[in-house]
Amino acid sequence: MKLLLWSIGKEHEPYVKPGVEDFTRRLTRYYPTEWSLIPPPKGAATLSPAATKKKEADIILGQLGKDDFLIALDEHGQQLSSEKLAAFIQTRANGSAKNLVFLIGGAFGLDNAVLDRADFKWSLSQLTLPHQLVRLILAEQLYRACTILRNEKYHHA
Repeated sequence: MKLLLWSIGKEHEPYVKPGVEDFTRRLTRYYPTEWSLIPPPKGAATLSPAATKKKEADIILGQLGKDDFLIALDEHGQQLSSEKLAAFIQTRANGSAKNLVFLIGGAFGLDNAVLDRADFKWSLSQLTLPHQLVRLILAEQLYRACTILRNEKYHHA
């Protein structure tokens, strides 16, 4: 199984880049892991939020494989403890999922077409978090989940 971490937006900011790279490197000990930073659509600054989300959805759905298991990070999604996230990942691995795609939407969130296609909607927090920080939290929580599955010392319950 492969972990694909997708985010709409620009490159990792300097304040998160080392952490994202560190946890991504650690994750690759458990699963092949790749980041894909999807640039905002051309002319997004002149578009309405709805039009921007629609264009982003077209890009995302065009890149998504038919068998990819899509986890949309969404404020209205289900919250999981670290242990439940670990179990969720293990269930997908046991079910022979080929790719788990974790998707961080753009500034206005995700279009309904993407949310409808999502196999799971996950909320990291009820707080509003900057997208750059979400990247770091996502990478760290996935790493933490993997250490839980292996009974390693990183996570202290």
